[in-house]
Amino acid sequence: MTSPDTTPEVTDESQAASVEDLAILDGEVGPTAHDLGLELPDDPDEAIALLLRELSEARQEAGEHLEMLQRVAADFDNFRRRVERDQIENVERASQRVIERLLPTLDAFDAALSFEPQSPAEEKIREGMESTRSQLLEALEREGFEPIPAVGEPFDPKVHEAVSGPGEGAGDGDLMVGAELRRGYIMHGRVIRPSLVTVEHA
Repeated sequence: MTSPDTTPEVTDESQAASVEDLAILDGEVGPTAHDLGLELPDDPDEAIALLLRELSEARQEAGEHLEMLQRVAADFDNFRRRVERDQIENVERASQRVIERLLPTLDAFDAALSFEPQSPAEEKIREGMESTRSQLLEALEREGFEPIPAVGEPFDPKVHEAVSGPGEGAGDGDLMVGAELRRGYIMHGRVIRPSLVTVEHA
């Protein structure tokens, strides 16, 4: 005796139901097409094609948003770097103004120390002045301030200002600094004041 066929009949209604069940994955119910603002056609193939188009458009839009956010992040990073650089430059300029006001004091120390002491008392005064000058220069060096090398160095117009040059018949070698008449200084690689020097051939 032939057993009756128990295979369930596949109807249009069951196919439409399978389309609505696309949101059910691993037993977890996700948002429905209605929740996403989509009207799915009854035909499964058309529904899948619609979902793929929506997915492609959503991914393209997400990529555009990501690119925009990356540009905003890069602009902000550039702005932050520019602000930090401006702050550093402002601090350096403020420090430079203070140091420029101290240059006459340093010149006075140099002038006083150029004289040889004539007595023990003058020797003690000189030692005190040398100590004070050294402490002042050490404090300034911590801010990037330093004297420009001069005597015996090749003449460099960027940092040396010549007040006299070699006379006629003095040779034709490289120009060297022969004497320093006023000390020059730089700060963070920027010339605060060039050295006043005399120039001679090597």
